[in-house]
Amino acid sequence: MVAIKFPRSALTAAAAVLVLGAGLVAGTDTTADDAYAAGSTPAATSPAPAKPAASPVGALFADGSHFCTASVVHSAAGNVVLTAAHCVKDGMTFAPGYRDGVAPLGRWTVTSVAVADGWTSSADPDLDFAFLTVRQDGNPASLESLTGANTLGTNRGFEHRITLTGYPDTTDSPVVCEGNTTRSDTYQLRVACPGFPDGTSGGPWVTDGAVIGVIGGYQLGGDTPDVSYSAYFDDDIAKLYASVTG
Repeated sequence: MVAIKFPRSALTAAAAVLVLGAGLVAGTDTTADDAYAAGSTPAATSPAPAKPAASPVGALFADGSHFCTASVVHSAAGNVVLTAAHCVKDGMTFAPGYRDGVAPLGRWTVTSVAVADGWTSSADPDLDFAFLTVRQDGNPASLESLTGANTLGTNRGFEHRITLTGYPDTTDSPVVCEGNTTRSDTYQLRVACPGFPDGTSGGPWVTDGAVIGVIGGYQLGGDTPDVSYSAYFDDDIAKLYASVTG
């Protein structure tokens, strides 16, 4: 009997991609842990719409629906987003802070994609990560200036307390879980967090303001919604980030 495994994303990498690369440092206090905190409070004497929640985590869209998750990673230009390589598809847009069907900061067009050579040649699960460069027509502000960003954490070891966020295909709001990571394989992390089905691929694993993984890797992130995997972030992703950010 042949076992059929369904990836977290309804899509696999198919488009021709740019091979570029990873790094560190950040200049913001916003993290995924406070991603959905409320914005400014309207004055009691002069009602006004609440400020949209600033969040570095959002949903990736293509063909009219969201299919994966991504998050803003600190960069000098403020326009870099991190997701899983198996999420890469033509015509992607990113909606940071997407919730209840509303994109408070609109959609940001993906203008370039960077994946590792080993993913392009053989879909190596240990290299299942991608950096996306984004822009929004008519908006001079950088994405990061609006959402905040996580730093990229590399070579941090395998055991951490993380916050995991993702957008299931079947809902228009994110699911969030706190869990403890363990080592699954030489270059794979594992976390037991319930309720992360298809669509949550690319969801960031955040600890102390640093993203140390994304749902992906082994079994394209896991073949059950209650256990997720990530490629280990080491020198490979650091080099990829460095080539993207200069």
